[in-house]
Amino acid sequence: MSDRYELFLTCPKGLEGLLAEEAAGLGLEEVREHTSAVRGTADMETAYRLCLWSRLGNRVLLVLKRFPMKDAEDLYEGVNSVDWQDHLLPDGSLAVEFSGHGSGIDNTHFGALKVKDAIVDKLRTPSGERPSVDKLNPDLRIHLRLDRGEAILSLDLSGHSLHQRGYRLQQGAAPLKENLAAAILIRSGWPRIAAAGGALADPMCGVGTFLVEAAMIAADLAPNLKRERWGFSAWLGHVPALWNKLHGEASERARAGLARPPLWIRGYEADPRLIQPGRNNIERAGLSDWIKIYQGEVATFEPRPDQNQKGLVICNPPYGERLGDEASLLYLYQNLGERLRQACLNWEAAVFTGAPDLGKRMGIRSHKQYAFWNGALPCKLLLIKVLPDQFVTGERKTSEQRQAEREQPPESANAPAPASAPLEQARLSEGGQMFANRLQKNLKQFSKWVRREGIDCYRVYDADMPEYALAIDLYHDWVHVQEYAAPRSIDPEKASARLFDALAAIPQALGIDKSRVIIKRRERQSGTRQYERQSAQGQFTEVNEGGVKLLVNLTDYLDTGLFLDHRPMRLRIQREAAGKRFLNLFCYTATASVHAAKGGARSTTSVDLSKTYLDWARRNLSLNGFSDKNRLEQGDVMAWLQASRDEYELIFIDPPTFSNSKRMEGVFDVQRDHVQLLDLAVARLAPGGVLYFSNNFRKFQLDEHLSSRYSVEDITAQTLDPDFARNGKIHRAWKIQAR
Repeated sequence: MSDRYELFLTCPKGLEGLLAEEAAGLGLEEVREHTSAVRGTADMETAYRLCLWSRLGNRVLLVLKRFPMKDAEDLYEGVNSVDWQDHLLPDGSLAVEFSGHGSGIDNTHFGALKVKDAIVDKLRTPSGERPSVDKLNPDLRIHLRLDRGEAILSLDLSGHSLHQRGYRLQQGAAPLKENLAAAILIRSGWPRIAAAGGALADPMCGVGTFLVEAAMIAADLAPNLKRERWGFSAWLGHVPALWNKLHGEASERARAGLARPPLWIRGYEADPRLIQPGRNNIERAGLSDWIKIYQGEVATFEPRPDQNQKGLVICNPPYGERLGDEASLLYLYQNLGERLRQACLNWEAAVFTGAPDLGKRMGIRSHKQYAFWNGALPCKLLLIKVLPDQFVTGERKTSEQRQAEREQPPESANAPAPASAPLEQARLSEGGQMFANRLQKNLKQFSKWVRREGIDCYRVYDADMPEYALAIDLYHDWVHVQEYAAPRSIDPEKASARLFDALAAIPQALGIDKSRVIIKRRERQSGTRQYERQSAQGQFTEVNEGGVKLLVNLTDYLDTGLFLDHRPMRLRIQREAAGKRFLNLFCYTATASVHAAKGGARSTTSVDLSKTYLDWARRNLSLNGFSDKNRLEQGDVMAWLQASRDEYELIFIDPPTFSNSKRMEGVFDVQRDHVQLLDLAVARLAPGGVLYFSNNFRKFQLDEHLSSRYSVEDITAQTLDPDFARNGKIHRAWKIQAR
């Protein structure tokens, strides 16, 4: 065995520079950076020290041999020529990892198999004894990397990846790996701050990874001091005396570090389910005297270290993985910026995010940014000095915009009661302020109408400004925002920036708390996608319309359970329903049936395929005391009409554009099937009865031959209230009677 070795240290992508500095500091010589790795030369003592002390590496690979390779036979011969009896006993175990391709090997499993065969054949005894394969805890872990025709055969000294420190047995939904967390802390200047006795706080600490890594740096703890099994533990080249010496030195440094007065390191987490797992991780790391975790929201975050000391605020806010996350995340980042400005003046801050556009919404300027990768996701580390001159207010505002900001939102019958704590005015960009002005103008325009009509829910904005393609509905003191999918011709970054501008403006312009803004993305739907569940919160809100109470769900589905554009039709049905039998086809949540019952209908029958929506309909009816004489039928409307023999004086049909539910035979297409649907429905009309037919298909054309058989009147204009008057194609409606 040589006294000096070639070593490869692997790491997450983006940490190569930091790892090179760390490795050089630990004794690695001739250091060179590679993609996700650094290379150098060292003696065995340095190799052990890298295993024990590297906070940033994944694996420490000791190169056994390099050799040229043209094909699989070269691979076998090159591996087999190594003196494996110097490394592993014949009855030992091994695992092989193979990376790269070429030289006739395009399958890594095949490559690993050839390496394993070469080692096993070399060590096979005359009696047939040979090493076994153990992928979990082998005596020897071998790695072969194929790079442009050269094979690099290495022994993995680390065993399991070095980021697995052993303290984090419980973790949150999207945890940072420990070595990435350590790298972020180093880039954030924590070693310097800790050496000066500074504090550290994480307002979104999860299970405490930043906190533990920070305390280990401050207390001079070797990150892998407590690891019991290494890749070299059963290696025949292992030098126990040398290892024990280094381990003893690290243990002594740890005792001395932990004996010092602990720094103030605190974490805060909104999710109560993560508090105990975080505390358990801290206890396993032996750092309970250094770190405390408390339950707390970002909106109330305020670090209060002893003796008024300053320090570092560090956090990894969520990035948003689902449609609809934009609103809550924007307001989370805004809240973080507000708390930094208000509670952390003269501190330093480090925000690690996979959504740097959201980072810009904190209203505070970063003085330096670093690029990182969290797995395959590109991320940015934003470094901030929380000083008064670092605060930003977006783009420069005109005098008219500044005047608009000073004006109070107009009074509205729908305006919610003031929040218990005053909202800080959002720092809006020029576009955001223009959008806020339009919302306030619309709110003022509708205020007299909604007050006079007693309307609780209405549309306040519908893509009035084409660059802000949103539909915004007010449901009492909630805001429901639907983002129309941007055309492919629009730059996605510009579309995202405009969305964030709009979301920042909405609470301020409408006087509604940020927590009551729900956002969804509305795209062209097929089949029953618009009815598919998007969330599972199960939160229903009670609203009022025309003297009835209705339940809406703003979070779980694309639609809320109440089609606002059909408000005039529902009120018409209420006015005309007295003493009549009412039939509601494709009833959805049966809101029209509730109105009919309110208007004195003799009975109502509501038909829909969905059990979910019929259950919702049952709740709507029960909420208003109309459980009796109001039938709910689950079934395919076309088949149900063909089987029915009852008559009705009033019928309402509002079919989907297209449906292919599993509960029906074939598919329903409103353009193709509306004639058959109307013929079947008119057959159920009592003498003198009225049928109202409506649908939302923009290209719909009513069959011209229907007017030869029935009395047909287009009443679309009569079924559009002021909040939908600017969008005349939102639906079409007809009044149909038998001749």
